[in-house]
Amino acid sequence: MTEAINTYIDHTILKPEANETAVKKIIDEAKKYHFASVCINPTWVELTAKELAGSGVATCTVIGFPLGANTSAVKAVEAQSAIAAGADEIDMVINVGAVKSGNWDLVKSDIAAVNAVKSDKILKVIIETCLLTDDEKVKACQIAKEVGADFVKTSTGFSTGGATVEDVKLMRETVGPDMGVKASGGIHNREEAEAMIAAGASRLGCSAGVAIMEGVTASGNY
Repeated sequence: MTEAINTYIDHTILKPEANETAVKKIIDEAKKYHFASVCINPTWVELTAKELAGSGVATCTVIGFPLGANTSAVKAVEAQSAIAAGADEIDMVINVGAVKSGNWDLVKSDIAAVNAVKSDKILKVIIETCLLTDDEKVKACQIAKEVGADFVKTSTGFSTGGATVEDVKLMRETVGPDMGVKASGGIHNREEAEAMIAAGASRLGCSAGVAIMEGVTASGNY
């Protein structure tokens, strides 16, 4: 690990019941610890971008979240709207149903639709590893790289499982050394965070950013 662990963390609050007070708390924590980004649902992008202005912390949001079942056109519009509101990074959920159907052309065009509108922003593709076979994980990562995404990401944190060391290793082996790999879901403490980084993660999505920094273990899935 060549960088301080805080620089890996996308400090995350994606629960549907999160209110403005909770979002602002996450923002304040991210500024205090100089995390890589704050990751919020699209409705909070404008507020977050304004609060983070000049802090060096990026504004990250999620697209097609958490199921990935929206149409490609809707995902593209959602991404455009988020970028217009101030998002620096876009984490889109892959079309999981298309993966499970073996419809790789749709998987590719779905990612490409969002990639086409990202401009100079960072695009992370959530492949939802807990629902895929290893062969499907590899193929999804290969397609995301081919299309031009900046990262592949393990999980939404809202399905049947989160990041595992084994999946992060597989994803890193698949995409090579230059593409980003984000581990998300179920990272509760510094030990788990460091294990993900050692496996090849270049970003960590977690709500436990403060716990990681303070050397304690947090509860919760994301």
